[in-house]
Amino acid sequence: MDTLQRNVHNSEIPVVCRACEARHGGLCGVLVPDQLAELNRHSARKKIDQGTELLGQGEQVPYYANILRGVVKLSKMMSDGRQQIVGLQFAPDFLGRPFIAESSMSAEAATDLEICSFPRRVIDRMVSSVPGMERKLHSQSLKELDEARDWMLTLGRKSAQEKVASFLYLIATHIDPEKTDKSCFDLPLSRADIADFLGLTIETVSRQMTKLRKDNIIQIENNRHITVPDMAALNFAAGND
Repeated sequence: MDTLQRNVHNSEIPVVCRACEARHGGLCGVLVPDQLAELNRHSARKKIDQGTELLGQGEQVPYYANILRGVVKLSKMMSDGRQQIVGLQFAPDFLGRPFIAESSMSAEAATDLEICSFPRRVIDRMVSSVPGMERKLHSQSLKELDEARDWMLTLGRKSAQEKVASFLYLIATHIDPEKTDKSCFDLPLSRADIADFLGLTIETVSRQMTKLRKDNIIQIENNRHITVPDMAALNFAAGND
């Protein structure tokens, strides 16, 4: 067992960090106890209500954050006021781009959210001095790039039903990383936002959801709660390999 693995349960780790499951898969997972303690001195856990804007497009970025629970919606606004949802972030994703002072998109709490935030200057300094943190951020950026390319395929080539099924599969497999049973979840977006994210109309989204329900690929309760009897069937409906 290497030093970092031994340190995961080290008593020198701040209590709040020891209890944080998102730490193991997130940015803080590369830090040793002394580094975690330093970061913890500047960190703040926050609960944020659904619909709250975290960062505005073109605004100065005052802080970065680890997402501990919930979903963040990323959007870009055009000069004429048109808006496009360009991505979703889940726990334990890192919110923000080190060394970039101005946000290139807006970030909004798509659900009730819990984050652990850090002043931008602290993270920028630590990234420069902790190689593991720089590598972790680089790895996450490459992961997001791969996911964006996969989503380009979804938007450009898949049928309406495959797009809706792909979205549902994405949410099922990402919305709660600590949950082993991925078959039940609440939709984090409204029908209008889902349509925006998929490049479809609201009516098309509703029709395809109804078709997936009639085919017994999903079950819908109260318009937002989804149960997936067979994840493999949903994955097949999404047109995934």
